[in-house]
Amino acid sequence: MIVGNSRPNGNYTPCEQCPLRKRPTLREFTPDELAFVKQFKMDELHVEPGASFLREGATADHLYTVLSGWAFRYKMLDDGRRQILNYALPADMVGLQGALMREMEHSVEALTPLTLCVFPRAKLWDLYSKFPSLAFDVTWLAAREEQLIDEQLVNLGRRTALERTAYLLMHLYVRADEAGMVKNGTIQFPFTQQHLADTLGMSLVHTNKTLKRLMASHAIRWKDRIFEMVDRAALTAIAGDEVKPRAGRPFI
Repeated sequence: MIVGNSRPNGNYTPCEQCPLRKRPTLREFTPDELAFVKQFKMDELHVEPGASFLREGATADHLYTVLSGWAFRYKMLDDGRRQILNYALPADMVGLQGALMREMEHSVEALTPLTLCVFPRAKLWDLYSKFPSLAFDVTWLAAREEQLIDEQLVNLGRRTALERTAYLLMHLYVRADEAGMVKNGTIQFPFTQQHLADTLGMSLVHTNKTLKRLMASHAIRWKDRIFEMVDRAALTAIAGDEVKPRAGRPFI
């Protein structure tokens, strides 16, 4: 299921001019890989904030790479409660589960205006059969997603409210920094306290009180959605773990 506005085929960002290729944290394509990805990409999709472009239970004929913007993966309970599983930032792939299993087991919603590179599920086998290096990249991305879910499980299951909030904010800051979104140590986070509460498995009131405690530690500053990591060592100590950036990670 696609919810958004597509550009006509061919009228989108050329792969040769992809802004993601300028990121030092991402690996470069070989000429042959770039030619294949250019042929593999069929369109660009623009999604407005609040729209779910993949829905749980729906079949998925496409998979996507985030070109710009933020999205989040989530599941809804029957009574309307929401659990946010993870966030997708530029260079992240979404929809792989639906592309391989034919049906989505979670939904994905745009958090900001979102631009996605669209790839057809039908051509995924060509990638695996003709370009093992790109197939390894897709496998790496799937393994990374599993790792992120593992970290989220530990965060929810074993860390205190203060620890899990500190870890999540540091995690998102590091990922945003890898995506080139952090400027002079600050970033405008697009999510609300309700998004954080739904990610942390806490009530909105508990989340608000925990954030106040965290800001009182002077490890972070967060006002009008402008987030600043004031003391990284202090935030790491509160979280009980370090979030390490990755260099040379793949993307499609």
